[in-house]
Amino acid sequence: MSAARTILDLENLVAALPPEDRAIFGRIFHVSTTFGEVVPPESMYDWITKYFGSVDAVRRQKIVKVTNRVTLEGALYNELRSRRPIEVPRGETDIEATIESNRGDPFCRPLEGTPEDSFGRIRGTYSITASNIAKYDGFHGVIVFDEHHPLRFTREAIADYLRTGRRWAEAAHAADPEAVYYFFMWNCLWKSGASILHGHAQTTLSRGMPYARVEALRQATLRYAAAYGQDYFADLVRVHRALGLARAFGQAEAIAYLTPIKEKEFLLVAPGEGEDFVDALFAVLEAYVRRLGVRSFNLALYLHPLEEVAEDWSALPGVVARIVDRGDPNSRTSDIGAMELYAASVISSDPFRIVEALG
Repeated sequence: MSAARTILDLENLVAALPPEDRAIFGRIFHVSTTFGEVVPPESMYDWITKYFGSVDAVRRQKIVKVTNRVTLEGALYNELRSRRPIEVPRGETDIEATIESNRGDPFCRPLEGTPEDSFGRIRGTYSITASNIAKYDGFHGVIVFDEHHPLRFTREAIADYLRTGRRWAEAAHAADPEAVYYFFMWNCLWKSGASILHGHAQTTLSRGMPYARVEALRQATLRYAAAYGQDYFADLVRVHRALGLARAFGQAEAIAYLTPIKEKEFLLVAPGEGEDFVDALFAVLEAYVRRLGVRSFNLALYLHPLEEVAEDWSALPGVVARIVDRGDPNSRTSDIGAMELYAASVISSDPFRIVEALG
């Protein structure tokens, strides 16, 4: 049996790809490997062995740096980072008990506990909309899930949340035809930035231009098409598939992304929010909760405008989803620091292990 693939061997894995796949990989990604060396005093040996397994494990550490040349996202991989001790005390919380004790919150009675938008509410099969009381944008809604527990979801419920969000966007657009840029997000539990535990997603509809990161991606895909005459996302999926980092769900693809913003990030690509996309999204969220032990996550959808606009969206798929683990809800240490904010993401999870959770 061949040895399991690992991100630390990425350069060799890429070198073994067929020439065309290797060329496509090279125009999207830059990979380099370096080694960090430390010389610990003997007085640290017991402490190092306790946390890292052996002294030799830390003496010479392999680090792989991956940069997306197109989007200028970067990741630094060192598996040893996952074993480092966290000196800040843990705020131990029984997550299940906390969620249950919060039943009866305003989202449990949305008609009395939440405001509605100027155009009213949208009622889905498993959800209802509210107007966010402290807004990101002129139109900023909340999709309140009927299910209180944010980690108890079904495929049918997820499909309903997406449909309800789309109906909300169409209603907001009818109220203001100049608002055309739709954005859908789901923050789950407090590590993700959610201020209310009850399951909910959020929606916005903007005027003028897309949000900055959406626009940056749109422009990057156009530059790629102009430079190479190829579809960026088709090539991105192709190289991830060639490395064994992609899974297909009909016309939707889920990839364990090589330059994640943080741990265990999946990127989903599909022509639209149809059945294949719902299958892929449910599979990823199910893998997160059931197999990868994720409790808190962020999800965002990059979507085309609701109407024709001046800028060219032809190089962007109908929907691109990004889903990322936000770490242990009991940890008081933030998962994101100055490196992630201003340099490159530091990653301890191996995409080759993450994609295995999808089967």
